[in-house]
Amino acid sequence: MHRPIVLAGLGYLAICAALVVRHRARPKPAPPESAPVAVRFDGPADQWFTAIKPYCNAVEVEIAQRQHPAPETLEGRGFSAACYALGGKMSQARAVIDRLATDDRHRAAGIVFDVAHPVADAGDDRSAGPIMELVVQYWPNHYMALYHAGMSEYALDERALAREHLQTFLALYHEDDGWRRNALDVLGRMH
Repeated sequence: MHRPIVLAGLGYLAICAALVVRHRARPKPAPPESAPVAVRFDGPADQWFTAIKPYCNAVEVEIAQRQHPAPETLEGRGFSAACYALGGKMSQARAVIDRLATDDRHRAAGIVFDVAHPVADAGDDRSAGPIMELVVQYWPNHYMALYHAGMSEYALDERALAREHLQTFLALYHEDDGWRRNALDVLGRMH
């Protein structure tokens, strides 16, 4: 009576052993590699920026630009700096601009401004402020960058810088419009 049970148990063990051996003989799948940034580029700088822009954030900007560097042109460097700036990497943005000839730096800063200006015009002066400060560093009389930098500094309660930038803006910008009136209003509130 025990013999059929023992034979059934041995049969069961044999089947289990065969499954284990078969399982171990299979090749193990390779661990997934981290996916590279999916940017393909072989055109002018503006097309490079269009492709890389989704990766111009604090998490991905450095890896994306390392894997897919900008074209080695003035425009490419300007867009590269703009991408770093959008990602909040101001020191990297400055480093890109600083590698340009001194006479070209304000032009690269102009590209950075053009990229960031819609953010500021949408009313997000706090986010755009550091980028506008970067632009002012290389193009000190860029009146709209001065305005947005001043508004950001006012929002962040950096009164001395806000006053300096807004006063310089008013010295350069003489149109009687909402920009000028807003700058005058903010300066008035700071007194």
